[in-house]
Amino acid sequence: MLLAGPFTQRVLLTIEEKNLPYELKLVDLANKPDWLFTINPEGKVPIVKLEDKWVADSDVITQVLEEKYPQPSLATPPEKASIGSKIFSTFIGFVKSKDTNDGTEQTLLSELTSFDSYLKDNGPFINGGTISAADLSLAPKLYHMEIALGHYKNWSVPDALAHVKTYMKTIFSMDSFVNTRGLPEDVIAGWRSKVMG
Repeated sequence: MLLAGPFTQRVLLTIEEKNLPYELKLVDLANKPDWLFTINPEGKVPIVKLEDKWVADSDVITQVLEEKYPQPSLATPPEKASIGSKIFSTFIGFVKSKDTNDGTEQTLLSELTSFDSYLKDNGPFINGGTISAADLSLAPKLYHMEIALGHYKNWSVPDALAHVKTYMKTIFSMDSFVNTRGLPEDVIAGWRSKVMG
């Protein structure tokens, strides 16, 4: 059972960073309960109830939370919103790859190197000195990347990418992140079917 996939964790991080009260209901993704399909016919998570209305999709949920609860602001300027956005898809390509020479590792390294350069010139966070929605979206994906690649490929972010490593260490140690992250064994189990598939 994966307790906090990267998209669910993104929503939980947003709620935590905005200091909003919430009640968490965990769902076994391998055995989804009927009540979930009643409120969301697709059975997807995360889903949040706001003012008696169920809202699905982490993009929509975090946008609604930012509009409804603008303080503290987590808004990311549009020109910075896509920073690091290709890292997750390149990680997925690499973790699923069975061919060590197919270029997927280099593609991921290229994306991480670009992100490292960006952080060097603009960091410590995507929006400079303050954490933003873009960080809360990317950080859970980096967490999954770190754990899954460490386990399945014996791979980690190279030390030469010091700004990325510091970024990950900083965000991964925040109280809101610690409170919402999945256990490493759950992250590993959650990626197993994609890797072994």
